[in-house]
Amino acid sequence: MIIALAGRRIDAPDTNPPRFPVANVALVKVRIAEFMQSHGVTGLVCAASCGADLLALEVAGERQLRRRVVLPFNHQLFRATSVIDRGGDWGKRYDRIIAEVVAEDDLIEYAHDPNDSATWLVGNHDILKHAQALADETRSYLAALIVWEGNSRGADDVSGHLKAEAEARGLGIAKVLTL
Repeated sequence: MIIALAGRRIDAPDTNPPRFPVANVALVKVRIAEFMQSHGVTGLVCAASCGADLLALEVAGERQLRRRVVLPFNHQLFRATSVIDRGGDWGKRYDRIIAEVVAEDDLIEYAHDPNDSATWLVGNHDILKHAQALADETRSYLAALIVWEGNSRGADDVSGHLKAEAEARGLGIAKVLTL
């Protein structure tokens, strides 16, 4: 099974209500690993934001699964805007994973406008497109995994958008809770 993943970033200190508190990182990583093990996941396609994306990429790397990282713009700018802005060791984790994925020739960087809020929604289409291509290449089943607290924040919710797009394509949807 190939997984197209979207999920919550680690909460900023002032996030209310909480969506993915830093205290839940280890628990969520275990939940992702259990999901991948129990569902026979063989590949993962996602971005690489701090939180759900990087945890899933770490688990997939530990399990020696195929990882394809799809970013809306170059990885250096992505690191600044979606990884290190929440503190912690996310920058080191990101750098290691990006280096590994580059060595596997599985980093895809688009040139979408980082100042356009629609870029993140377009990025979901890119993730789904590359996940479908990987599923076709490996003759695997494709499903979406949403790592979140279970509630959409509305039309601009990137995780909720990927879920809706996957549903519209008839994909199976699974979730891992962050709370």
